[in-house]
Amino acid sequence: MDRLNIAYNSDKYQYTMGKSYLECGKDRETATFNLFYRKAPENNNWAVVSGTEEIIEMVQLLGTEPVEFYEKFLPGDEYRAFREYLATMRFTGQVYAMREGEIVFPNQPIVTVVGPMVAAQVLETPMLSILNHQMAVATKASRVCRATDKPVSEFGSRRAHGPWASVYGGKAAQIAGCASSSNILTGALNGVPSTGTMAHSFVTSYGSTVEGEHRAFSDYIRTHRGENLILLIDTYDTLRCGVKNAVRAFRENGIDDSYPGGYGIRLDSGDLAYLSQEVRRILDENGMKACKIFATNSLDEYLISDLERQGARIDSYGVGDAIATSKAAPCFGNVYKLVQIDDQPVLKRSEDKIKLINPGFQITWRILAQDTSKGDRIDGYVNKVDVTCLRGDRLDMALQRGETVTVRDEYDSYKTMTFEAGTYMARPLQHQVIADGRRVVPRHTLAEKKAFYEDNLRHFSPAERRLINPHYYKVDISDDLYDCKMEIIGRLVQEIENFTL
Repeated sequence: MDRLNIAYNSDKYQYTMGKSYLECGKDRETATFNLFYRKAPENNNWAVVSGTEEIIEMVQLLGTEPVEFYEKFLPGDEYRAFREYLATMRFTGQVYAMREGEIVFPNQPIVTVVGPMVAAQVLETPMLSILNHQMAVATKASRVCRATDKPVSEFGSRRAHGPWASVYGGKAAQIAGCASSSNILTGALNGVPSTGTMAHSFVTSYGSTVEGEHRAFSDYIRTHRGENLILLIDTYDTLRCGVKNAVRAFRENGIDDSYPGGYGIRLDSGDLAYLSQEVRRILDENGMKACKIFATNSLDEYLISDLERQGARIDSYGVGDAIATSKAAPCFGNVYKLVQIDDQPVLKRSEDKIKLINPGFQITWRILAQDTSKGDRIDGYVNKVDVTCLRGDRLDMALQRGETVTVRDEYDSYKTMTFEAGTYMARPLQHQVIADGRRVVPRHTLAEKKAFYEDNLRHFSPAERRLINPHYYKVDISDDLYDCKMEIIGRLVQEIENFTL
């Protein structure tokens, strides 16, 4: 193998189970797995989906390695038949997934895999690896970008957990609101420009003198004329020489408010609120009212919110490790659980209540209704409730037909919401992306994914979008799914109570 085949970025136990499935005849059974999370990080109300595009690509790489490859991790004669099986085992089943940019709540299926047992099982780890990383970054980027109405750029590649993480993290961050990424591979792979300014080393390469700083600024302007010009002004002293050298270099090179490419300065240290106010004053006094102030320096949503509260004169922000590593919550909690075998729903009960899962082949609907008192949608429609159903159950079919429906709280049957026919819209959150092993959905550009996320976000109320103590959006399951779950649990509990050695 002369490349990294991410379909085999897996754990050994996926394959030890696979051998048992094959030798016990369970490879002929159809398994249904759901990938979902139980609790959003940092007390988020929800998470942002990113990574389903890479999942589609990964699934189609299964079974593309020669039989010799499998000897590296499944050696010995006892694995010979299983190795030969794996060398020709392509995924021939169905995959349903949420779009990148979708907003997803706990326990909703982000990805559903329906296929032969062995092939469906071995997809677990690579799927989780992809989605746990990208959704951690996307969800954090969403939080950071919701802290301000100013543009936020992602530039955390050097802090990301490896090259793959920096490239796809840059994509995830832009889907969830970032204006741009500094990573050139992210830009090249997604057909969007990458952004960048200068480092302190460019300034110090001219010698550690005030005049050297001026020459660095002048040469940078001269060699990038026509582009957006951002000068880093805190290498020596922001107010006493940095901003003054920037004004001098801009003026000497004919850069003023009429410059079409846009120009500005970057602050990377110190009291950003105070410095931005003083720099703004100096720029304005020198007739450079259109000169933008770009701020960096270990920022996150909390620091940005505080800078905004203090009246900082910052026009855009650059955020690095807080987004690239989802620094405050670097491990996203997606799990991959078997929910049906052939036509029989199954579940995992566990000792912990939070680990009880919903059984069966599911679909989630988002119900929208007109409510002019909430949201900022021109059409007046806001998201009212999400409900996960068994595919083909009574509520699923009623929503498809636009009939009057009642959604009941899973934990309090007296709490209900009724939507009369003709007064609401409903859209399914999962769509088939792979049919019989083949891709069946179009590719979306990064701009389309970002626009989809932003439109989706606007359908939630401001209270549901806030960062601290958000109003929790209503998420329920259908009566038929509830009954299915309770029937399995009831039967299981009875069997356990009667079980003896």
